[in-house]
Amino acid sequence: MGKKEEEQGAKLIRCGMGIVLGGVLALAVCFVFLLAASAAISGGLAGEELMYQLTIVGCVLGAFAGGVLAVRRCGSRALIVGLTAGAVLFLLLLTIGSLCFENVSLEAGGIGLLCGCLCGGATAGLLGSGKKKAAPRKKRRK
Repeated sequence: MGKKEEEQGAKLIRCGMGIVLGGVLALAVCFVFLLAASAAISGGLAGEELMYQLTIVGCVLGAFAGGVLAVRRCGSRALIVGLTAGAVLFLLLLTIGSLCFENVSLEAGGIGLLCGCLCGGATAGLLGSGKKKAAPRKKRRK
């Protein structure tokens, strides 16, 4: 195996781990936001009719945070990496939902969660794709 192939393999593993870690971070941020939203609903600061909207907002925020982490770790193809981190969040939520409940239906709100996860990840990818330019050097006076 050539050195270039080893570098490509290491980059692929680093990017894959970045996507998985981004998905786990996204899940954690989503859960923390949902915990705060639950406390707000319990305390009477928000109405119960906002539960679904707050869940989608939690997915967007979580996917954005996870997408930023994944994009920073991968360094290239930011939009695809961000979308993939959002998809990982959705799959984690779907897995947890199927373990906790008997049936999981995408028609009962799952499509909104999928769109929220993908939109948050795509936003992270779009914002993270801009290459930072080096600051111009100052000319020395002689």
